[in-house]
Amino acid sequence: MTSLTIDFFHDVVCCWCFNISSRMRSLAAEFDLDIRHRTFVLQASPAEMAARWGAPEDARETILGHWTVCRQVSDQPDLIEIDAMRAARFDYPHGMSAALGCKAAERLGGQTAHWDMFDRLQRAHLTEAQNVADPATVLHAARDLGFEAGAFAEAFGDPATVTAVATDRQDARALQVRSIPALIVRETGARLVNGPREDLAAQIRTALRLVA
Repeated sequence: MTSLTIDFFHDVVCCWCFNISSRMRSLAAEFDLDIRHRTFVLQASPAEMAARWGAPEDARETILGHWTVCRQVSDQPDLIEIDAMRAARFDYPHGMSAALGCKAAERLGGQTAHWDMFDRLQRAHLTEAQNVADPATVLHAARDLGFEAGAFAEAFGDPATVTAVATDRQDARALQVRSIPALIVRETGARLVNGPREDLAAQIRTALRLVA
């Protein structure tokens, strides 16, 4: 049976990635897809957040405006807690700590572990209004997922994990990925156009016909 490998570039702090992740989980099961998770950190530090969005209060309001639009087309709108994030007592978080957490999980448990960590941290961010830029939040998520604390902390702090995040970014540049979520079919080079599950399914069927 023909199958597809799809590179899924994403950032934990990206609300649109939240919408796509649940749809791709369903489609991966239906079409036996091999999803390869690739980190794509939009902003990697408070300084980069300030350079992109300005003052923290401005950043929060602008980004939560994006959440509002995203929530309107989400399959799980009740999991996007805009008011909770608006009331949070920390600056809107960058995505580097969460990306390192996802790569640490991948090093310990492969692609399945990466996806589980990505989804867990997105829930922490979007639903629970936790600060995913704080390493403690990432380590807590790892415990929730059953990782042995010492092994995960070692992988999380390993320079090789930083390198893995950087490698994903280099690969994204080579593929001319400029926005996320990005879904690239390796067999054809096609980029799936993000949208409702039914639209994504139709595009996958087309790709399968091309490689059959």
